[in-house]
Amino acid sequence: MLVIKSLHIIFVIAWFAGLFYLPRLFVNHAMVDDAATIERLKMMEYKLYRFMTPLGILAVGLGLWLWLGYGFAGGWLHAKTTLVLGLVGYHLYCGKLMRDFAAGRNTRSHVWFRVFNEVPVLVLFVVVFLAVLKPF
Repeated sequence: MLVIKSLHIIFVIAWFAGLFYLPRLFVNHAMVDDAATIERLKMMEYKLYRFMTPLGILAVGLGLWLWLGYGFAGGWLHAKTTLVLGLVGYHLYCGKLMRDFAAGRNTRSHVWFRVFNEVPVLVLFVVVFLAVLKPF
C-alpha cells in the first residue's frame, strides 16, 4: 500500500502543478490583445489541460484505491473527499474557461482570474492539514 500512497502523492503534486498554472495562463490571456500571443496562450492552455487531466484521474483513482484499502473512516476523510470533489469541479470548470477563451467568449477580467487562481492553493492547505493531522 505504501507504493500506492507514494504514487498517489506524486500524481497529486503533478495535478496541482496544472491546477496552479492553467489559471495563471488565463490571467495572461485575459490581459493581452496581440493575436499571436492569444494563439500561443490558447495552444498552451489546451496542451496543459490535456496533460493534466490524466494526472488528476490517476490522483483520484489512486486515492480511491487507498480508500478501499484503508477504509473510509473518520470525519477528516469525509471533509477531504468533499474538497477533492470540489477540485474535480474546479478542474472541469477550468476546461470550460479554456474552451471559452478558445472560442473568444471570455467575459472575465484578469483580476477575477487572479482570485480564481488562489482557490487550489487554499484547498491544498486544508487537504494537507486534514490528511496529516486527522483532526476529527
